[in-house]
Amino acid sequence: MTLETQATLEPPRRSATVLLVRDDPFQVLMVTRHQAATFASALVFPGGAIDTDDESPEWLDVLEKDRSSAGLPPLDRAVRIGAIRETWEEASILVAARSATPSADPVTPAPHQFGQSLRSVVDALDARLNLTDLVEFAHWVTPKGQPRRYDTWFFLAEAPPNQPGVSDGTETVGLEWISPAEAIAAAARGERAIVFPTLMNLRRLAESSTVAEALAAARARAPFTVHPRREIRADGVRMLVVDAAAGYPVSGLPEPV
Repeated sequence: MTLETQATLEPPRRSATVLLVRDDPFQVLMVTRHQAATFASALVFPGGAIDTDDESPEWLDVLEKDRSSAGLPPLDRAVRIGAIRETWEEASILVAARSATPSADPVTPAPHQFGQSLRSVVDALDARLNLTDLVEFAHWVTPKGQPRRYDTWFFLAEAPPNQPGVSDGTETVGLEWISPAEAIAAAARGERAIVFPTLMNLRRLAESSTVAEALAAARARAPFTVHPRREIRADGVRMLVVDAAAGYPVSGLPEPV
């Protein structure tokens, strides 16, 4: 069996990523991948593959019951937990956490807790996770025939207060808050490497100018699974494209040389 045949037969790996946004000014959190990591040196949203532990029913103990988190289907629950976990591991930001005992103070991890597992931090803070704080933003599946295939959920969430983030220094070597328009412009100038799915979702995010606008747009958008593909235009330009029904502001971009 050739590697191409094997890649075609193997199912894509489930993964999740978070577009963490804040206002004044409107910005999104992005991290720079380590040169030895997947998407080496690229500017991406924090995220990664779903682990078996993300699917464990033991998470039900720390989910907010009154906001329907526990009632989500198992796959929906797992990809959201995976997205929260990856954001914690890569950026030291705890998303969608509430105190088990309601109070006026937000749940904020201590600096020394960076590096601990998500579950240990949630337990130490006596917190509960509200998975519905993560709003589905997009769903992309890598085309067949690629050596690495992913079935990726993109989620949108408002950044928690008093958590600016810290790069983990392993998978990620940089962390920054940047406006979607600035990130798009930097990629166009060749200053930053941004892969096609990330760039397309930055363009979608740039249609909003506040967190509230972005969340409202995401909630109103009909679910659609994107299957990107390559096309060659009549003038010979190689394009990466998506179906118009996906609802992006552009249907494609030139493939990087």
